[in-house]
Amino acid sequence: MIKIYGIPNCDTVRKAVKWLEAQDIKHEFIDYRKNPLAKAEIESWDKAIGWEAFLNKRSTAWKPLEQSVKDTIDRETALSLMLDKVTLIKRPVLVKGKEVFLGFKPEQYQEIFA
Repeated sequence: MIKIYGIPNCDTVRKAVKWLEAQDIKHEFIDYRKNPLAKAEIESWDKAIGWEAFLNKRSTAWKPLEQSVKDTIDRETALSLMLDKVTLIKRPVLVKGKEVFLGFKPEQYQEIFA
């Protein structure tokens, strides 16, 4: 089963879900604001692609963090912050089996589901 994680009011998430529906690809959408992520989930994403890839430093939740935290961010701190403030996670996160993909571009999804 394809899982797509994000928040429903995100334009990119909506585009990704719409694309999956248009291609008739069965998927489960997980709103991680309403359904908090388990530490094991975020750790599996880290193992698949690395926490640096899915830490969203352009998020409004990143800006107010203390500069000392930003300057010394490490894996444990990043994962903890992302569990606490889910908007620090780049969106959407698409999980297909053991593969994890970030963001949405039609060409990218076309390749994933080819």
